[in-house]
Amino acid sequence: MNLPSNALIAVNASAVCQNEKFVLFKMFSQYKALIKPFRGALSYLANYSEYLGLILVSSILRAMSLDRASAFMGTSWRVIAPLTKRHERARQHLQTAFPELSKQQQDTILLQMWENLGRVAAETLLLDQLIAQPERATIIDQNVLDNATSKSKACVYVTLHAGNWEVAGLRTDAIGNGIAGVYQALSNKRSEDFLMRRRLPLYKYGLFQKSHSTGPKLMSVLKQGGSVAFVADVRDKRGVQIKFMGNEATATHIPALLARAFKVPLVAIYAQRTNGSHFNIRAQEIPVSITKNRTQDALVTTQAIHDCFENWIKEDPGAWMWIMRKWFT
Repeated sequence: MNLPSNALIAVNASAVCQNEKFVLFKMFSQYKALIKPFRGALSYLANYSEYLGLILVSSILRAMSLDRASAFMGTSWRVIAPLTKRHERARQHLQTAFPELSKQQQDTILLQMWENLGRVAAETLLLDQLIAQPERATIIDQNVLDNATSKSKACVYVTLHAGNWEVAGLRTDAIGNGIAGVYQALSNKRSEDFLMRRRLPLYKYGLFQKSHSTGPKLMSVLKQGGSVAFVADVRDKRGVQIKFMGNEATATHIPALLARAFKVPLVAIYAQRTNGSHFNIRAQEIPVSITKNRTQDALVTTQAIHDCFENWIKEDPGAWMWIMRKWFT
C-alpha cells in the first residue's frame, strides 16, 4: 500500500521520536547504574555538610546576645525566605483560611511569619540560654494551670506552631510534675543529635521520636504522674477529620485519646511572642469528651483543640507557620 508523502513523514517522525525516547531511557539507566556505588558517599557528604552548616550558624549566633541573634535571624529570613517556593505555598494556605485578605495584607502576614520562624530557628539553637532565663516567659493564665494540676499531677498538653513552640515547656515549674515530649525525627542523624541535646533539658520524662512504639512510653509517663506534650496542629492522615479555619483538615487524635483514657486534664498552651525573645505563656483547658463512643469522643475533643488554636491564630495570623500542609489542597 502506498502512503501519501505527509503520512510517510508522520510515520518517520514517530519512529524517530520513539528511538530518541529509547536512547534517552538507556542513557538515564546507564547514569543511574554509574552513580549507584557513590550514592552512599554523596548522601554522607550532603548530611555532613548540613551538620557543619548547623554548627557554623550556631557558632555565629553564639557570638551575639540572645536578643541580637534572634533579631538577626528574623531579619535574614524575612528577606531571603520569600524568594523560595515555600512562600507561594504559604500564600495559598493563607488564602484558603482568609480568602477576604488583599495581596498587601497577605504579604504583611507572610513577612511576619518568616521573621518569627527565623527567630524560632535562632532561639532553638540557643535554647540553653532561654532555659537559663525563665523570666523571659511570663505565665498569663496561671489559674488555668493551677486548676488543671489540682485535679491531677499528670496532664496532656498541646501546643501549635505559633510564637515559639519550643518555649511552651520552658516554665515546667508551673505545669505540674515535668513533661515528656513527642517529636518528628530529622533524616540527618548528626543534626538530629545536635538539636536533641538542646531540647532534652526541657523534658524531665524524655523526648520520644514519633513512631508506633511511642504510645506505650507516653502511657507509662502518665501512670508515673508525669505529663505529656504534643505539637498538635500538624496534618495527620491517620488521625481524625476536623474543620479548621473553615476548611476540612486532619489532625492527630492521640492527645484526646490519652486524656480520655487516663481521665486527666487536657490543656492547650501558646507561647505568644511579645517583644523580641520574650513570651506570654497562655493556657486554656480543653473539655475532654467521655461517652460510650470512643471514636466520637476523640473527634469532639480534637475539634475543640483546633477551635482553640484557630482563635489564637486569628488574633495574630503572622505568628503561625502557614507553610504547613494542613488542609486538603
